[in-house]
Amino acid sequence: MSAENENVRLFRGGEIASEESPFLQSADVLVEGDRITRVGAGLEAPDGAEIDDCAGCVLMPAMFDLNVHACEPGKEQKETIKSCSEAAINGGVTGIVLMPNTLPAIDSGGLVQTVLDIVAEKSRIAVLQTGCITKGRAGEELAAIAGMAAKGVPMLTDDGDAVADSRLLRRAMEYAKDFDLPLAMHCEEKSLSGRGAINEGPVSYRLGLPGIPSISEEICLARDIRLARYTGAQIHIQHVSTAKGMESIRRAKNDGVRISCEVAPHHLIFNEEDIVDYDANYKMNPPLRTAEDNEQLLQGLIEGVFDVVATDHSPHTEFEKQNGDFASAPFGITGLETAVVSLYHHFIKTDRFGWDLLVRRYSAEPRRILGLDPVPVAEGGIAEFLIFSTERTTTFSREYMKSKSANTPFLDRTLDGQVVSVVRGGEVLK
Repeated sequence: MSAENENVRLFRGGEIASEESPFLQSADVLVEGDRITRVGAGLEAPDGAEIDDCAGCVLMPAMFDLNVHACEPGKEQKETIKSCSEAAINGGVTGIVLMPNTLPAIDSGGLVQTVLDIVAEKSRIAVLQTGCITKGRAGEELAAIAGMAAKGVPMLTDDGDAVADSRLLRRAMEYAKDFDLPLAMHCEEKSLSGRGAINEGPVSYRLGLPGIPSISEEICLARDIRLARYTGAQIHIQHVSTAKGMESIRRAKNDGVRISCEVAPHHLIFNEEDIVDYDANYKMNPPLRTAEDNEQLLQGLIEGVFDVVATDHSPHTEFEKQNGDFASAPFGITGLETAVVSLYHHFIKTDRFGWDLLVRRYSAEPRRILGLDPVPVAEGGIAEFLIFSTERTTTFSREYMKSKSANTPFLDRTLDGQVVSVVRGGEVLK
């Protein structure tokens, strides 16, 4: 390879996905340095350029996940920033937003900087750290919002818990508004969900497990919307799991409330009927709801009620998940490595939605919500894309997973599609 072309690669024979069209464009992609310099059919490779055969593959913008738990500091036995970022790459994700429910919780500028220092040393992708709404996520007094804002937190959240005190949450919204910071809301009325483990209904009764009623999420969601309307704050509703909650968000958007929301792949694909043999890899919060919720949430995603797809990637050790009873196992499943493949397998391959929806909701819009530019596969743009094979399959074995934890319902399942390669800034990460 000549010296002048040592950072030149031609990705030949693939098809390009974009948010503008459900149809794929057959084209070659030439990358020089960290930029895409040409896109078109039949491109000639410059002398000495590396050539990647992308036949049977789709090139699409790399994904960006707004709801990720990396567990560092304090819970490194579950996940670290390094293992989390490598899991993201394995799933075609080059940007993640970390939740602050670590030990200690990220509730000050100093703790934000601690994480950013680890990111600079350990991560090969973009990692943003959120800050807590309340000190220690205890829901009693506001966290050091000004200090965290100075360190560049993109959002404030007590994810894992709602702020129960409405007066305190109102103050948080008013204060965050001054810094132009959105609040990401975990909606749960604890007095209703209590010690529940799965969705309240026939399945919880049949399994003899305490239930979490849908109204626990919906009542808290309605309160948060009303507070946002009153204060003029911007809020982002996390991991919506019920159709009625989604409809509340639709109405709020129509009324001009500054609100965005996300849906997790597992709330589209699985429901309470999938919980058999008390497998805690199906335990998450909010829980899997009903088949009807699955279908209506999917329609909401297609219609644009949901702004983004986000995984709520929540690693736990095998001992925590499988060596106890379902009721006492922790909530949460991993998702970074399974999201793109599972969405292709269940929805794109079956023509429920197109490639454009995946690109828009899991790549472009998450970046836009944070004020970042999307990364389309287009001339002049940054080279940040994934190469996805529609002809290969993926088996989510323990050996395949880069996360330290494998608490996923997809464990040892084989799905159609495979993230073959990931490019960021011209560097091939996978």
